[in-house]
This record gives sequence, structure tokens and C-alpha cells, in this order.
Amino acid sequence: MNPGPDGQSATGSGEKERRMTMKVAFSTSGENLEAPMDSRFGRAPKFLIYDLDKDTYEVIDNQQNMNAMQGAGIQAAETIARSEARSLVTGHCGPKAFRVLNAAGIKVFPCEAPTVAAALHAFRAGELKPSSSADVEGHWA
Repeated sequence: MNPGPDGQSATGSGEKERRMTMKVAFSTSGENLEAPMDSRFGRAPKFLIYDLDKDTYEVIDNQQNMNAMQGAGIQAAETIARSEARSLVTGHCGPKAFRVLNAAGIKVFPCEAPTVAAALHAFRAGELKPSSSADVEGHWA
């Protein structure tokens, strides 16, 4: 690693900023903030990943897990981990998905808000409390 002009590491603030970005994932069936929340995590049709620092979002498709016989929650949890989200706002989360999310350092916030925008508002206002365990059995539909 080569030092920069100030004698510090060349990995500088750009890398640090990427690690500090706060992203929140929401389970949804839609494409935007006005979309309804989906109460299911692993079988939600989509995930909206909201970047709190930039006030931008992207939507990730989860269609491959909607009809999976098993493993939908685990696969969805891995998708959220790859998105770099540090928090997940969803209706319900099963035990296997919860373990994967927890191992990845992602906090799960149960929420019954009608839309992603309402859930985002509740999250920002500190109205949601992180879950300490799964709240449904596996294979919940």
C-alpha cells in the first residue's frame, strides 16, 4: 500500500465512506416508495434498498424465491447482505433467515406500515425496535 501525499494510506476516505454508507432494505411488492410493504420477508417479490446518506434507492427483484420449495428466506437474506444494507424493515422473518441476517450484522425491524414510505418514516423517526429473534416459523406463507 502506497502512502498518499499526506503520508497516510492511499485507501483514504473513499473506502471509508463506502463502509459508512447506511442502507436500509424493505420487503415490498412494488418499485417505489409508495409501494406497499410485503409482510413476508423471504417470499417478498422485491426489496427496496434505500440509501439514507444519498436519499436514493434501488429495487432488487426476488422473484426466484417467491415459489421456492425451501430456502427462500436464506437466499433472500443473502441477497440483502450483498446489497450492503445494515438494516431490514419487514413484516415477518423466519428463523433461518434471521440467523443469516444476524450473522451478517443486519438488524431486523418488524413493521406493519402500509407503504415503504411510511416504514421509512417510522425507521428514521426511531419508532421501530430491532427484533431479537424470528417471529414466525419456517415456511410461513
